[in-house]
Amino acid sequence: MKVGLFIPCYVDQFYPSAAIASLELLEKYGVEVDYPMDQTCCGQPMANSGYEHYGKDAGELFMKNFGDFEYIVAPSGSCTLHVKEHLLSHDGTGPKIYELCEFLTDVLQVSEIHASFPHRVGFHSSCHGLRGLHLAKPSEIVGKDFNKPVSLLEKINGLELVKLDRKDECCGFGGTFAVFEEGISVQMGKDRLADHLDKGVEVITAADMSCLMHLEGLLKREKSSVKIMHIAEILNGNPIHS
Repeated sequence: MKVGLFIPCYVDQFYPSAAIASLELLEKYGVEVDYPMDQTCCGQPMANSGYEHYGKDAGELFMKNFGDFEYIVAPSGSCTLHVKEHLLSHDGTGPKIYELCEFLTDVLQVSEIHASFPHRVGFHSSCHGLRGLHLAKPSEIVGKDFNKPVSLLEKINGLELVKLDRKDECCGFGGTFAVFEEGISVQMGKDRLADHLDKGVEVITAADMSCLMHLEGLLKREKSSVKIMHIAEILNGNPIHS
């Protein structure tokens, strides 16, 4: 199986370890991965700000790079959702894009994760993944709560996943929302962090690095020892960042 790996621009620029872990993880499961070197932003920031036409060239370049793949995989729920809704065909033709965890559970049907991570971990469900891609299904739909990223974390040796009080709550990032509504964004982030910190987590993880970037900024301002790691890094068996 061959896939095109799409790495969002903020991951490429600020968190390359998450991109490398995504590549290594896919290769561990026998996937042939191609990384188009000309890829850039998918155009999501412009679309989210109400200026989708400014992202037209980015969208066209994306399709030039990825249009011939059967599968596209991205370690980002928000970018995956944008591409799925705005760039790809809805008639069943052309490539299909999957968020990384979704690809592991739905396409590769991974039953074992050969990794060890002996730490207390809090999982943050990003809004795009939760409400847009439906990576989690509530009990009234499937008979029991089921979260695709969490189902993978539960397979990791030694990992202690904490139970949050408000597991479906937004972190307050919201892309440009964090810029135009800074005060509200910060308070939402602090509320989200409090739920994790009250449980004594060592690491907070998510399938969206943008949410983690927001939470990491708040943690650093408080000089907290709690770390953030993209879920791909934990699934890949990477150690906690120093």
